[in-house]
Amino acid sequence: MFGAGTENGRRQGGCGWEDATLLFSPMSARKPHEIHHIFEAAFNAGDLEAIMALYEPGAVFIPGDRSISGHDAIRDFYRISLSAGSRVTLETRMVVESADGLALLHGAWSLGPPVSSEGLSTEVVRRQPDGEWKFVIDNPRTPR
Repeated sequence: MFGAGTENGRRQGGCGWEDATLLFSPMSARKPHEIHHIFEAAFNAGDLEAIMALYEPGAVFIPGDRSISGHDAIRDFYRISLSAGSRVTLETRMVVESADGLALLHGAWSLGPPVSSEGLSTEVVRRQPDGEWKFVIDNPRTPR
């Protein structure tokens, strides 16, 4: 979930080059796969509220051996994670969308420095009444 370079005011991450100014603009996922791009930009900008806007209020997040749920618990986790100053790179590997407004996403991520880690993620996202997609279940530690 790390690794990103900059070039002429533009930033490269796992989702390609984009204007750095977009990192601080509120964005919403209009298609399921867009949530990975938005998450990567928000994480790398250290924007806790932009990250939280991607989760349903009762979302389940599985950061390790146990799951946590709800905005308060997820916010506490990211507050600590963002304090390390690491960068994330997130690549969408697969999206399976249902006709019922749910989608399953698989991704590969790398995180680094100062702490380096990598892994696979599995998420379930749901289309909201306004058409935006949000995380319902987020497991960044999918077994290989």
